[in-house]
Amino acid sequence: MKNLAGLMKQASQMQAKMGEMQAKLETVEAEGSAGAGMVTVTLNGKGEMRRLHIDPKLADPAETEMLEDLIVAAHNDAKKKIETMAAEEMQKVTGGLNLPAGLKLPF
Repeated sequence: MKNLAGLMKQASQMQAKMGEMQAKLETVEAEGSAGAGMVTVTLNGKGEMRRLHIDPKLADPAETEMLEDLIVAAHNDAKKKIETMAAEEMQKVTGGLNLPAGLKLPF
């Protein structure tokens, strides 16, 4: 039973660290860009879009499709950065513990 108590204590500590990591991710932001910086998207650590900047030169109605593509590309760039940051934080919390593939924590 001593091992079980120790395991429960470790699980509780990891849960507390996960909560801290989730709070930290909410304050972190990543910026993605596309079109040589003509479109930038800023996401928070949960993947929610916080800001969108579009260079006024792209506001041509004839270029709407290109603008849409650039917004998607900038969003995906920022999302990839957030996922990388979250994975790095997860490594710190789990101490290198190999979690099952596809386990998306903390989301």
